[in-house]
Amino acid sequence: TVASQCPRQAGGVGAVDGVPFTLAAAQTRGVVGDSAAGKSVTARTSMQLLPAYAKIPEGSAGSFMGQNLLTLDRKSRRAISGPGIGMIFQDPMTSLNPYMRISDQLIEPLMIHEDISKDDALKRALEMLDAVGINDASNRIHYYPHEFSGGMRQRVMIAMALITKPELLIADEPTTALDVTVQAQILELIQKMQQEIGMGVIFITHDLGVVSGLCDRVQVMYGGRIVETADTRSLFYTPRHPYTRALQKSIPSMQPKGTELYTIEGLPPDVSKPMAGCSFAPRCEFANEGCTA
Repeated sequence: TVASQCPRQAGGVGAVDGVPFTLAAAQTRGVVGDSAAGKSVTARTSMQLLPAYAKIPEGSAGSFMGQNLLTLDRKSRRAISGPGIGMIFQDPMTSLNPYMRISDQLIEPLMIHEDISKDDALKRALEMLDAVGINDASNRIHYYPHEFSGGMRQRVMIAMALITKPELLIADEPTTALDVTVQAQILELIQKMQQEIGMGVIFITHDLGVVSGLCDRVQVMYGGRIVETADTRSLFYTPRHPYTRALQKSIPSMQPKGTELYTIEGLPPDVSKPMAGCSFAPRCEFANEGCTA
């Protein structure tokens, strides 16, 4: 089970505020919300991948298989990353090493975590590139990242995260840069690996359509907080929070043909300032005095 609790820090800009969740093996947890809701920060906090100026003042920032990731030393965290936890990052161009060939970056986690020869590792890497839809993988595996398109770099990132068959996969907008055909292929691959090895998945996305077909439960984030948690069916058929309802109304396919697309008025909250009550209240059409108490 993985758990995360990321409290705000007094006197600083609080990116997230108490984001508790647990995830069992073979389950898929969706995390949705607009930009700056705190989705990616929550994932990076659990992996201890925050920048040096970011602080976790108290509490637990992710426990995995009974181990608090916040208290682990660098060597122990490195042992968990890969076979324990894999992560697909949102921006592959800044996550891939521009000075290393794709082949070297793909086989590196295998060489570190498994007793495997370089030839066998390269064979596994080729199989994974084929699985994520890279054509002519035997030649392209020796390219540098800048020689790939944005969508192909995204597929390489997915291959790197899955190649060690992790127990937990954190997928941060993994299919945003992909067309719908490749997106379906990637989602099918993730589900297949779940069935084979019991991998748990935390799926961060803006795409509610993907969430509806992939996730068991969904957490809706707004202003660095969880505003609603429910199983997927309940979230779509009986949403309780006004922000969740507004997100659903924003789906283009939900709009009557020929009408103006629905938008949520206003701007996301300023997390550098204290927020009393519901952070969505300034933009909510149902807000009353009790919402800001």
